[in-house]
Amino acid sequence: MEKKDLLSREVRHIDITRLDVVDLVEAMGDTAFQARNLNSAARILDMMQRDSGCVVFLTLAGSLISAGLKKVITTLVENNMVDAIVSTGAIIVDQDFFEALGFKHYRGDPRADDNELRELMIDRIYDTYIDEEDLRVCDETISVIAGELEKRPYSSREFIAEMGRFLGEREEYAPYRDDSVVYRCYQKGVPIFVPAFSDSSAGFGLVHHQYYAHGPMVAIDSAADFLEITRIKLAHGESGLFMIGGGVPKNFVQDVVVATEVLDEPRPMHKYAIQITVADERDGGLSGSTLREASSWGKVDTVHEQMVFAEATLAFPLIAGYAYQKRGWEGRKEKRLADLYSGVSAP
Repeated sequence: MEKKDLLSREVRHIDITRLDVVDLVEAMGDTAFQARNLNSAARILDMMQRDSGCVVFLTLAGSLISAGLKKVITTLVENNMVDAIVSTGAIIVDQDFFEALGFKHYRGDPRADDNELRELMIDRIYDTYIDEEDLRVCDETISVIAGELEKRPYSSREFIAEMGRFLGEREEYAPYRDDSVVYRCYQKGVPIFVPAFSDSSAGFGLVHHQYYAHGPMVAIDSAADFLEITRIKLAHGESGLFMIGGGVPKNFVQDVVVATEVLDEPRPMHKYAIQITVADERDGGLSGSTLREASSWGKVDTVHEQMVFAEATLAFPLIAGYAYQKRGWEGRKEKRLADLYSGVSAP
């Protein structure tokens, strides 16, 4: 097959505003195993929405936007259902920003000949394809953004805000940017943190920028990320976690509770916590621990916590869709946490 044939079926993003899953999720509460756990998690997310003083952190890990979940995330952002995002770099840069530049993810085949895909410059994410030539444009765009900035260290939150500004200032991206997590968060004042920022397409762009800088250059300061996330906890003591997958995002956002103690300004453990994962704790996986184990570290309270051992493309739309359709978020106001940091307020 030719490249154009393999890249012909676009991934379509699920719209939870058009699908009422409330009856299904509530019926799951009277069943067993992960269906009952999913019901519990959905109810906890709804509780977070009705707790107006609670800051809601959304953490993202795994191949989510490439798998059709971008609109689930933007719906949460647009309706003030989440106040800050902590993510892997691939989701924010290689997947979301990539699509905001006008590129697409495509339905593929996990049984495809990967050597043939490589010859065609098609990258495979299980059963999803992405055009490597398009991805290199994304790399180059990150280098362009870095080249236009003051040459100094930036937190990932600062740099991602500049990515949002870049999309907003260039009309060629107007047909694509409104569905972008980066752009929507920029508009809504929702900070996005990517503590391992260089582990993504952004890393290639920054390598290109630094290699050719020949003098002062843009760099990413991960310690600044940690401090900035901690500042949210210091400013808003009560918090809840909605965690998709694990990894660095999960650990960073849980650690802010301990960080407040290190700074001699202790704040309470995260009041609510949900995690969707397929990882196992028995071999030291699960990115370290269950939510109950995290309580022993002083990170997560155990009153309102729920592990859901399910694959994210199945569980995330159901849990988010339930909370959206229950409409407990209607009383929530924009927190604009990005305004905690000088010089990054969006229009």
